[in-house]
Amino acid sequence: MTGPSPARFEALPASPVHRTIDASRSLREHALDLLVARDPQRKIDGLARGELDTAPIGSGLELAEPPGIPGRPQRPELVDHAVLKQRSVKTREGHAALIHAVAHIELNAVDLALDAIWRFPGLPDAFYRDWLVVAREEAQHFALLRDHLATLGFAYGDFPAHRALWEMAERTRADVLARVALVPRTLEARGLDASPQVKAKLLSIGDAAGAAIIDVLLRDEIGHVATGNRWYAWLCRERGVDSLATYRELAERHAAPRPRPPFNTEARRAAGFSDAELAALLDPAIG
Repeated sequence: MTGPSPARFEALPASPVHRTIDASRSLREHALDLLVARDPQRKIDGLARGELDTAPIGSGLELAEPPGIPGRPQRPELVDHAVLKQRSVKTREGHAALIHAVAHIELNAVDLALDAIWRFPGLPDAFYRDWLVVAREEAQHFALLRDHLATLGFAYGDFPAHRALWEMAERTRADVLARVALVPRTLEARGLDASPQVKAKLLSIGDAAGAAIIDVLLRDEIGHVATGNRWYAWLCRERGVDSLATYRELAERHAAPRPRPPFNTEARRAAGFSDAELAALLDPAIG
């Protein structure tokens, strides 16, 4: 896959203020703090802090859910997905709206990873460390897209956005198995399928920089979906359930959207989907 030099996309530096965190608090508590933060830059800066790597996990802590999850900026206006305008990418506003839509998805993905860290106690330490990696990379993605949007003369919040990703987080809040089945393995996997079309649209209007960012997103999102696949398989083994049958049950129970073609089979294979799972994508019983 071609794309920008990896050096261009190194971890973002922390803000010059508040460089340290309270070492006595757990990673899960810090994740909750960042989740309720309303300023996206605070999430980005907080996740860049190296001290999070050495903070105690606190996997046994039972944390009370505060109001205001997730913390959101005043803008964009959040609306139902069905009422969002479809704009031609060949217009200035349509071009910016496409970048804005992807940026919104990435900011939601930051919150979803942070929510997975704080919400579900009693899991192996590696579970929380894995989602910390995901949260950091999603924060970098959002920053890349936000900054690219600025080169087009727009800012994050200038267009309305949808609630769909967080609505699934709400539906799966009581069960970590449902969460990993239906967020990374379903909603984020749809992003793997959509990336080639998004990249093609940007290249069609000469936005090579935007297309290069989509390459970075696809590369990293394969790893994020793989993380979901790995923990889904682990949880299914721990509970002694069949992964395919359980996925179908969870998708129906929580009204997950049906995966629709075209599928990015190469990316899905790289993310750890089995032949049986890829064949099941074409099974109408899934939806």
